[in-house]
Amino acid sequence: MTTHVIPGAPVKLPRTLVNQLLHFAQASPGKEVCGLIGVDRQHLYHFYPIPNVAETPGNRFEMEPLTQIATLRDIRERELDLFAIVHSHPGSAAEPSAADLTEIGYPEALYLIISLNTRGVLEMRAYTLDGQSQAFREVPLIMQH
Repeated sequence: MTTHVIPGAPVKLPRTLVNQLLHFAQASPGKEVCGLIGVDRQHLYHFYPIPNVAETPGNRFEMEPLTQIATLRDIRERELDLFAIVHSHPGSAAEPSAADLTEIGYPEALYLIISLNTRGVLEMRAYTLDGQSQAFREVPLIMQH
């Protein structure tokens, strides 16, 4: 699985994808939402929402296993690369939690976190896992038109 993130370099996301992700998070303001993003060779992004089945979805996310497996199969069959894992934080900042770090399943992927705790202005931030320090490092995001 290839990553499209160069360490330290900004990540460019199409405005349409950003709008789709923010709308997805806003549609469920009381619980964390989650999903995966695949990308093809032409840099077209494909967002896959996945139900959150965590026992406490207001402050944790756990992707529904069968949907997650089917999504990863679809990504592979369409010859996409897994680009990012997306989830929201309804009541906290767009920063990785301790659980986000301990439960990381795809260390090569970008982690996009959307905060709804921002008084009317949604916040989305991106992180990669630093393999040496085993800590998240923020990656600058740039919206493309």
